Amino acid sequence: MWNEVNNNNDLAVFINKICSFHDSCIKEMKYLSGAYVDDELLMHAINDRRILRVIIQRQSEDFSTIEMEFEGLKFLKLFPLDENYTCEISDSTMILESDCIYWCDSGNLSVTDFENYRGTIICASKFRWRSVGKC
Repeated sequence: MWNEVNNNNDLAVFINKICSFHDSCIKEMKYLSGAYVDDELLMHAINDRRILRVIIQRQSEDFSTIEMEFEGLKFLKLFPLDENYTCEISDSTMILESDCIYWCDSGNLSVTDFENYRGTIICASKFRWRSVGKC
């Protein structure tokens, strides 16, 4: 079952349930643009879906695997650390504004901090999430 986040109360409930992503990691991401080539090799070259799905796994019995769906993706900044560094998430930032929602893999940041931040940042029009079971 998908849980919609439409306001700051919904967002606070989500953040509380998953402890601000403490002891989490990004397992995988999938992007659906909406563009495609049909059977006759004609291209529909319009990004009319722009859906990013992110699977997060947590070191927790509750909500151990979470799927987040960002619809109407505006941007994704992805700076994965190399194999010599750890990639666990200790804290996160989620900000809901009138026309977008932001998610960042570090805590206590503001939208103005995002420009120079070297980590993962997602901005989209809509957000929803669901628990997808155990690891």
